[in-house]
Amino acid sequence: MSELFCEMLFHYRDAGKLRVHAFAVMPNHVHLLITVPQGMTLERVMQHVKGGFSHEAGKRFGIRTPIWQKSFVDRRVRDASECVRFKYYIHQNPVRARLATKAEQYVFSSASLRFRLDELPQRLKPPTFEDAFMHR
Repeated sequence: MSELFCEMLFHYRDAGKLRVHAFAVMPNHVHLLITVPQGMTLERVMQHVKGGFSHEAGKRFGIRTPIWQKSFVDRRVRDASECVRFKYYIHQNPVRARLATKAEQYVFSSASLRFRLDELPQRLKPPTFEDAFMHR
């Protein structure tokens, strides 16, 4: 299921439905750091991701029950410093859950370097020196 989620996430990214900057697929939830394209809403993007995954999981695994909760929690990234902190938090989530000892070992995360990520939006204020180096 985690592999399918990654496949579907990047399917929609490649279709231009979102830009992916960081993610971690956990056993019972997902963390995403994404950019919503102009002309789209976050709700529509999440409908693509959650609905597309559910549809494909139903086809491949015969799942007929709801997979996702009806809502999601979102936070707006205000600047590059905050973006660095969110990305670090996302990558450390599998470590905190003891799914890996190092973030890059968890294969269902962008920390694993298996996935080509999108560049961050240029409109974010640049990080401070401390932010750029405090989460290595």
